[in-house]
Amino acid sequence: MSLLSKIEGGGVTTASGFKAAGVKCGLKNNSYDLALLYSDKKACAAGVFTRNKFRAAPVILSEGRIQNSIQAVVINSGNANACTGQRGLSDAEEMARYAGSLLQVDAENVLIASTGVIGCYLPMDKIKKGIAKAVANLSSEGGKNAAHAIMTTDTVHKETAYRGTANGKHFVIGGMAKGSGMICPDMATMPCFLTTDVSIERNLLQETLGKAVERTFNMITVDGDTSTNDMVLVLANGSNNSVKVQSRDSDELNIFYEALLKCCRDLAVQIVADGEGATKLIHLIVRGAADFYSGKAIARSILNSLLVKTAFFGEDANWGRIIMAAGNAGVDFSPEKVDVFLGDLQVAANGSGLVFDEARAKKILEKKEISVVIDLNMGSEEVEAWGCDLSYDYVRINGSYRS
Repeated sequence: MSLLSKIEGGGVTTASGFKAAGVKCGLKNNSYDLALLYSDKKACAAGVFTRNKFRAAPVILSEGRIQNSIQAVVINSGNANACTGQRGLSDAEEMARYAGSLLQVDAENVLIASTGVIGCYLPMDKIKKGIAKAVANLSSEGGKNAAHAIMTTDTVHKETAYRGTANGKHFVIGGMAKGSGMICPDMATMPCFLTTDVSIERNLLQETLGKAVERTFNMITVDGDTSTNDMVLVLANGSNNSVKVQSRDSDELNIFYEALLKCCRDLAVQIVADGEGATKLIHLIVRGAADFYSGKAIARSILNSLLVKTAFFGEDANWGRIIMAAGNAGVDFSPEKVDVFLGDLQVAANGSGLVFDEARAKKILEKKEISVVIDLNMGSEEVEAWGCDLSYDYVRINGSYRS
C-alpha cells in the first residue's frame, strides 16, 4: 500500500486548520485579485526567496519575519509593489498590520506577497477593503478562490494536495502557486504557498523545503527571467495531533519530504505548462551527468535557448540546437559520448547525428508534452527539468503587459 496518495481537487486549505479567501478589490478588472491564507493556530514557517537584486517590498518583509510563528499570509495580484522604495515597505507593513488587527493576531505573525506590474504604488484604500472582505469570507472551502486571486497572466489556477501516512498516523500537505511568465527561479518561483498539518521544528522544515525547491521549482523555466517577487512559503501548524517530524533520519521526515517534493513538482510543472503563450511542455532529462549541478546547468542552457524553444514550437526535430545549447552551459563533458533522444526516438549517438524517421519525429513533436533525453555518459547523476516552447503569443502577451 502506498504511503502517499494524491487528493483530487485538493489545495491550500485541504490540510486541517487552514482557511483561505479570494476576493475582488479592484486591482484588476473584475477579477479576483487579493487572497488571504489563515491558520487557526500559529504555524511553523519556512521560505525561500528570490536572489534578484531588485527585491520587492513583500519579499523583504516576509523574509525578515519567516522565523516567527506565522498565522496569516496576505497576497495581492495586479501590482508587484516592487521598486517602490520606502513607501512600498511601509505599504507592505500596513497590509500586515491591518490584516493582523482584523484577525486579532500580531502583525509580526503575518506575511505578505505581491505579484504584478513592477514600479507602481499600491492603492491602499482598495487593498484594505479587500483585506476586510477576505477576512469576512475566510473558509476551509476558500482555497480555489484564493488560487484564482493570485493569478496574473495565468490562464488556469494551480493547486495540488497529497495525503501521507507515517507510523500509522496521517498528514496532509497542499498548496497553490502562481506563474506563467518571468519564470526561471533562483531559490524559489513566482509565489507559491504550501500548508501542512505536520508538526515539525523550523530549521528542519527550512532544510526540507530547500531540498524540495532545488529539485522542482529551481528546475523550471519559461523565459529565463527571475522575478523580483519570487518566493515559496510553507506553513506547518501541527493540527489534530498529526505526524510529528523530530529528526533528520526519521521515517516521518522521509515520507514528509516525498510528499512535499510531489506537491512542489506538481505545481512547478503546472506553471511551465501554463507558460505565457506556450503550446508545448518540454520534460528534459539530463542523464549520465557527473553531478547534480552540472546536469542542472546543461538543462537550463537547453531549456532557455531561444533556438531550442522555437524549434519545439515549429515541431522541427532540430536536435543540433539541443547539443549546441548543452555545449554552451560551461560544463566539462565529452561531446563524443553524448546521445540524444526525442521521446523514444534516438536522433544522435556518440555526438553525431543518426538517420531517423522524420515522420515519426514529427508525431512526437506534435504532442502537447514532449520528453527529451540527453545522455552525457559521464557519470551516474540524472537531472529532471521542465520548460516550454516560445510562440508568437509570448511576444503578444509581453508586448502589452502593462496595458
